[in-house]
Parts: sequence; structure tokens; C-alpha cells
Amino acid sequence: MKKRLRVLVAKPGLDGHDKGAKVVCHALREAGMEVIYSGLHKSVAEIVSTALQEDVDALGLSILSGAHLVYAQKVLKALRQRQADDIVVFVGGVIPDRDIEKLRALGVKGVFPGGTPLAATAEFLRQEFGDKPV
Repeated sequence: MKKRLRVLVAKPGLDGHDKGAKVVCHALREAGMEVIYSGLHKSVAEIVSTALQEDVDALGLSILSGAHLVYAQKVLKALRQRQADDIVVFVGGVIPDRDIEKLRALGVKGVFPGGTPLAATAEFLRQEFGDKPV
């Protein structure tokens, strides 16, 4: 039997708003996934370390501060440095349309601006992982 999909939802930096991140965590749990929530104010090193320790399949960054490009780039670089670039990274929060393709060019697999239906994130992860149980 395969393990269920494991997802870390993380809040990098000084952004102190996590209601949306907690709602996404709940929605992914309801969809049958194992979800770990980092809590607020995590550094890139803490996020990547947690992702590795928890052996996650996917890492969601919840960013409302406008620093989504900077944090995504730093997280993806840190994952590569730790030979963990097989972890699927997705980003949600306040993401202007002009930055969606920039995030994808960095290596972010899924981008979910504010207002995206909750089911879209779970569906994205189902499609990304195909036959893996959620």
C-alpha cells in the first residue's frame, strides 16, 4: 500500500496572516492528504528542513506580503542544493497576474492567486501525482 500524499504548507517571512493557509490545510486534509502546517514566520532554511524531515511530496508557500518571487526562488534553490528538487512547489496568496508566469519560470508548478477555488489546489495535486493515493 502506498503512503498518502504528504503536503507541507508554509508561511515564509514576516507575513503574519495565516487564515488562508489554515483554510487550505483544512481543504487538503478533507481531500484525503496528510498536511503539515509550518506556522508563521519561518525562514527558508526552516521550511526546507521541515519538508525534508517530514518527507513531503509537495510544498505550498502561502504568501501575502508581495515577496512571492523572492521566497519562491530561495526555496527552490535551497531544495536543489539539498537534492530535493523532486518536491513539487506551489504558491498561493496575493499573486498579481503579471507574476504567474515568472513563478512558473522559476520552477513553481502551481500558482493559486487569492480567490482561487479551494478545490483547485487539491485537484492540481491529484493531477501532479497521478496514481499516488491522496
